[in-house]
Amino acid sequence: MANQSRDVIGQQIELPFSESLRISYQSLMIRFGRSIITTAGITLGIAFLIFVVISNEVSISTSAGGSTSEQIMDLGEDKETGISTKDKWLIIMSLIVCVVGITNAMLMSVTERFREIGTMKCLGALDHFIVILFLLESGFQGFAGAFIGALIGLVAALVMSFANFGLDMFMDFPFLRIFLWILGGCLLGMVLAILGAAFPAWSAAKLPPAEAMRTDL
Repeated sequence: MANQSRDVIGQQIELPFSESLRISYQSLMIRFGRSIITTAGITLGIAFLIFVVISNEVSISTSAGGSTSEQIMDLGEDKETGISTKDKWLIIMSLIVCVVGITNAMLMSVTERFREIGTMKCLGALDHFIVILFLLESGFQGFAGAFIGALIGLVAALVMSFANFGLDMFMDFPFLRIFLWILGGCLLGMVLAILGAAFPAWSAAKLPPAEAMRTDL
């Protein structure tokens, strides 16, 4: 009988995923200024990634086959990707900084929302519901920031490529590959944001309700 009662209570407090989306979106709108600051790191990291790879794609498609290989050897670039080792390390480091920044911002968000988290848990919110809320918020920020960053990187790459090659860059323009890179950059930004928010979300879910309600902020 006790197990059946617990099952009924669990079903009553289980909210649909659409409700989680709505609550996460409202929370982001309330903290819009903080959200912009959080997404700035992702925007810059993805912008640099897209700028490097698209500039490389345009350069390879525009240059002649023989001269391209010579340029790769002269500049010390990877024969397969055409991206220099220095640029690869800069991309990796910028993305790591993005994840660290997101983790720090989400930890601060958890600290500021102790009472809100405690209230939700006192009203019957399950631990995984709290986790989903924070991961959705971070995922939204990551995708939005990555999309903006991808557009910035695309525009910067096209401007620089036009300055270097002129109208010749459009003769064999790799539209499909550029679209795939932009899509991949947006997904990468969202995944990095979710990874960065994983530990803060887990910390929020494990927060005792009574302790959260007693917190004086």
